[in-house]
Amino acid sequence: MADFSQIAKQFVQFYYDTFDDDRMKLAPLYTEQSMLTWEEKPFQGTTNIITQLQELPFRQVKHQVATLDAQPSDEQGSILVFVTGALLVEAEQRPMSYSQTFQLKRNGDSYIIFNDMFRLVYPAA
Repeated sequence: MADFSQIAKQFVQFYYDTFDDDRMKLAPLYTEQSMLTWEEKPFQGTTNIITQLQELPFRQVKHQVATLDAQPSDEQGSILVFVTGALLVEAEQRPMSYSQTFQLKRNGDSYIIFNDMFRLVYPAA
């Protein structure tokens, strides 16, 4: 069995590179049972998730990962992944902090995103 931490690192690199290039290409990572929560709003199923990602109010984005933590999460090989980082959106020079959690579920020899939770992190008042 491959090392869960290495799988998580490879997944995160692929996910954000793909997101930053063409969000439509993320569709094969989700299933009809997958769930995305984006800033409190839930979306279930591949079509609803990809539609939400496509309708975000920015076209150009660059993710910069600061931290990545991973844990095995069940006996079937699922992996819980927690990421923090910065988003550079359009021509904005001030990055926005974010956190994102993925529940990766084994699907044959690969993984799908079963759960995905994204949240911008605002400075404490």
